[in-house]
Amino acid sequence: MNVTDFDFYLPEELIAQDPLEDRTASRLLKLDKVTGEIQHDVFRNIIDELHEGDCLVINNTKVIPARLYGIRQETGAAVEVLLLKRRENDIWEVLTRPGKKTRPGTVLSFGDGLLTATVLDVVEEGNRLIQFHYEGIFEELLDQLGQMPLPPYITHELKDKNRYQTVYAKYEGSAAAPTAGLHFTKDLLAAIEAKGVKIAQVTLHVGLGTFRPVKVDVVEDHHMHSEFYVVEPEQAAIINETKAAGGRIIAVGTTSSRTLESATDDNGILQAGSGNTEIFIYPGYQFKMVDALITNFHLPQSTLIMLVSALAGRDHVMTAYEEAVQERYRFFSFGDACFIR
Repeated sequence: MNVTDFDFYLPEELIAQDPLEDRTASRLLKLDKVTGEIQHDVFRNIIDELHEGDCLVINNTKVIPARLYGIRQETGAAVEVLLLKRRENDIWEVLTRPGKKTRPGTVLSFGDGLLTATVLDVVEEGNRLIQFHYEGIFEELLDQLGQMPLPPYITHELKDKNRYQTVYAKYEGSAAAPTAGLHFTKDLLAAIEAKGVKIAQVTLHVGLGTFRPVKVDVVEDHHMHSEFYVVEPEQAAIINETKAAGGRIIAVGTTSSRTLESATDDNGILQAGSGNTEIFIYPGYQFKMVDALITNFHLPQSTLIMLVSALAGRDHVMTAYEEAVQERYRFFSFGDACFIR
């Protein structure tokens, strides 16, 4: 299977640069995964698509202000650091720019020395391991000095950093938002629950791999990045009970989908626990838990559009994307939504 099978033409002006004032005002493309039928709606009407006995699964990860701007202490030259994953205590795996100038032993300084870091090692894909040094509480310093790690295709400044968080964000650890969840408000979620739809939570800390392009020609040759997930026992019970009773498991976002499919055994039972997942879902994959998916519109040739195609079929998805372009839908993180049912 070729990566180019998942390519499509996207005018640059359709890449959403700013979030809508009303989270629920995004447009909603509804795609029938069996027939390929397409319908157009507004996101707040997603409640009409959810039925009593269904279970909506959300990812409660919280984005940290993971982008730091500082200097190399020895030369005073500018450096940018993006936190990817905490390895242990104050040791983090990060992406640095310029990378060639941050060799092991380099000391970095942020906020006039409020926070410093020493480069320890160069690891996979050129990422760095760095150890931070500071007085006080690291999270408070990060909140003071760090910026939200918006994707590279968003060039506008984000006025309210909470707009790059879901309203249910809880556990800090992501370098990117699970953007399908950005369309929900607390009122909409309360109305969905009042309808008899269960809402279950899982955690998957989104890594930079979400933005990394697929660099191979053949889909099967791509190696997925690793991300940490948690499924709590009570949440697994809600999901398993819904499935056993014949209700649909509706994942909010590709991150929730990857968590559910990673933690579900071959008997279709979701196992509570935590771990790292490198699951790569592309056409031919047989879903064990996910029945339907709420997601945004993804980059051409990305692993995310491949996951969506695994659920709804490549031809159906590519046709839907072509129509979304024709109808001037807004794409990517701050863009419109798609419901695959």
